[in-house]
Amino acid sequence: MTEQHRFDERIAQEIAIEAQDWMPDEYRKTLIRQIGQHAHSEIVGMLPEGNWLTRAPSLKRKAILLAKVQDEAGHGLYLYSAAETLGCAREDIYQKMLDGKMKYSSIFNYPTLNWADIGVIGWLVDGAAIVNQVALCRTSYGPYARAMVKICKEESFHQRQGFEACMVLAQGSDEQRQMLQDAINRFWWPALMMFGPNDDNSPNSAQSLAWKIKRFGNDELRQRFVDNTVPQVEMLGMTVPDNDLRFNEATGHYEFGEIDWEEFNEVIAGRGLCNEERLAAKRKAWEEGAWVREAALAYASKSIA
Repeated sequence: MTEQHRFDERIAQEIAIEAQDWMPDEYRKTLIRQIGQHAHSEIVGMLPEGNWLTRAPSLKRKAILLAKVQDEAGHGLYLYSAAETLGCAREDIYQKMLDGKMKYSSIFNYPTLNWADIGVIGWLVDGAAIVNQVALCRTSYGPYARAMVKICKEESFHQRQGFEACMVLAQGSDEQRQMLQDAINRFWWPALMMFGPNDDNSPNSAQSLAWKIKRFGNDELRQRFVDNTVPQVEMLGMTVPDNDLRFNEATGHYEFGEIDWEEFNEVIAGRGLCNEERLAAKRKAWEEGAWVREAALAYASKSIA
């Protein structure tokens, strides 16, 4: 039996692939790309929320937001560690992100203009992430799957916290309700874009599904998110910014309008509203933090000696 045959059997039998197991080079490369992009998204995702740490409306909200941003840093750590089990160095894939050669989630290239945006990010953006990431708890690569179990528990808390913040605004003044509706209007479509292109136009989905790196297609996950979230929007007394949205009694699913794929492609290509700002912030932090990394390495070397 060849190594390829053993690998295929493990995938078919739902037996996790571990770091020491043989795997095809393309499987390894696909995982490094996906896990790396996922890790980068957690780290870059700290920026739009961190921008509001000093401006949150109360001490309670500051503490909640600070804990959330800290969790996201931890998620990045888990994921970079999982990527390193595949033989890459986190410094290398992080540098690729800084150089614009590795992507992160398109959603983080949109600005946070007011406090309602922070609640909506927790509710819609983390809600979309959970739909995608719960399935990754059963991804075929063991270290990635195990990292996702803890991440999903924390993301679920973030989503509930975001919805609670939105609920407070929805029960507030007319100005607060309008601020919430404006945030929903701006983040609804970018949240749908988080699942990636339609399956027919996704270059990596078919192979990732065959290897069980991904468990469901982009379109199915996007539909789940819409079905889960529209009733929540209505519960808040808000409106989904989609004139084509309707519930299909026959299928039991919501039908929704066409995503602006031109906008999606522009953001992915680095021409979104905040692409340059986000990367500039991470490059600045990387350069200014060089002395910390050097001191930590020197201390570690001294301890080993």
